[in-house]
Amino acid sequence: MELHGKNIIGRHLSGLGSPALAAVNPRTGKKLKPFFYEATMEEVDQALELAERAVPELRDIDDGRRADFLELIVEEILHLGNHLIQRATEETALPEARLTSERGRTINQLRMFASLIREGSWVDARIDRAVPQRHPIPKPDIRRMLIPIGPVVIFGASNFPLAFSVAGGDTASALAAGNPVVVKAHPAHPGTSALVADAILKACERAGMPEGCFSHLHGLSHDVGLRLVRHPATRAVGFTGSFKGGKALFDAAVTRPDPIPVYAEMESINPVFILPGALSRASELAAGLARSVTLGVGQFCTNPGLIVGLTGPGLAKLEEELAQALSGISPETMLYADVRKNFLDQLRQLQQVPGVRVVFQSSAALSESRNEVLPVVLATDYQTFRSNPELSKEAFGPSTLVTVCSSPDEMEALAEGLEGHLTATLHGTDEDLRNNRRLVAILERKVGRLIFNGFPTGVEVCPSMHHGGPFPATTDVHFTSVGTAAIHRFVRPICYQDFPQEILPIQLRDKNVRHIWRLVDGELTRDDC
Repeated sequence: MELHGKNIIGRHLSGLGSPALAAVNPRTGKKLKPFFYEATMEEVDQALELAERAVPELRDIDDGRRADFLELIVEEILHLGNHLIQRATEETALPEARLTSERGRTINQLRMFASLIREGSWVDARIDRAVPQRHPIPKPDIRRMLIPIGPVVIFGASNFPLAFSVAGGDTASALAAGNPVVVKAHPAHPGTSALVADAILKACERAGMPEGCFSHLHGLSHDVGLRLVRHPATRAVGFTGSFKGGKALFDAAVTRPDPIPVYAEMESINPVFILPGALSRASELAAGLARSVTLGVGQFCTNPGLIVGLTGPGLAKLEEELAQALSGISPETMLYADVRKNFLDQLRQLQQVPGVRVVFQSSAALSESRNEVLPVVLATDYQTFRSNPELSKEAFGPSTLVTVCSSPDEMEALAEGLEGHLTATLHGTDEDLRNNRRLVAILERKVGRLIFNGFPTGVEVCPSMHHGGPFPATTDVHFTSVGTAAIHRFVRPICYQDFPQEILPIQLRDKNVRHIWRLVDGELTRDDC
């Protein structure tokens, strides 16, 4: 399939702006054809006006047809074949095996949401039947369910060009809920984004979706993103990226005349706490940490950027084993030049902090033109960590900081001083957990996912997953961006009082024709009222 470089607005291609954006192969520094058209403010407005007009028709499309639409997107993505993988490799330097796996995750997410909405109970239908004879005040008939929120703007992520991009989890959950979606492609992989956008457009046409159900825009300018967030038709925003970018969008959203939610995933160091019982398996633990720190060249939001343990020969041995496990790793290419620059700048700042020492840093030559980096392990003590807030900030890349505590009280105090993160991990024995219940309780307040004897990288896509956390990990701790619960970001409750049966949504009528689970007079049931 030949790339056209234009924006997709509803069913039409548009190039009102200038073709100023080109992907760059991070391994060679060469620009890739074609050039992509920067979206104009007029095109942003057109996309969201079409999305707004599509809302009523999308609201009337039943769950089964919406599920079919998601599965047609899967078909169209698979129809792109290896062309999609090759283009993504050229734009990101990620290996084909990783991208093939990520494509599998992307289509499985779409299928998962198709199954969810086809079953139907996700709308959380609640019915409290009238009791007209109740004294002194008759009880009215009250019925409640979740409905689509309206046009959703999605910003593609740099580090997951498929699974957190144009047809990623944000888009899948927003479409599944019945919302029109406008995607802002990440400028680091515009060709990959365009291929998937064209696949979604074809699925829209095959499924008979209304024009405006989906649009796709390119842009380097921050003005494009801000215009998307500030447009009066936009009802919610999904974002995965830097703290600076996510916070700017959040601030724009909350200062609108009508504030809207921004579900931004931004910054996390994902601390790993090494309890005494884990140190008997230092070699195994170091090997697992090395894999996790370097996975995807450290460009995962769940990268373990902080390792915390108690002083002693056991932790010292773990440091040595970790350095040994990393010593054979060859230079690897990061996603694009700015990511590499930011990572190296952050490392230099950390190494200049008095009390920080280098545990491992390879002396191998790195190619700047190939955006290469190697893993780095730094170490410090609790007092230095506590006194230098910059040590608790994310360095997005293959590095980690070992922090040595002199007592369990210091370990707890360190945990208490942490900001919000996506994950925290504890390594040890069951007895260690029993002896460190206060530490566990502290971490429960600091993160969205607690892991025992595992590693934070590798986020399972399943209904029970929570991928989120307190600020600044995300802008809303209540919601996940992974798993079926992600659909709840893009819906809102509506309550009907004393409505006639034929006007009620089908999910709230006495006859439970969808056979979904409903809370009727306080009892979960699939029966008719």
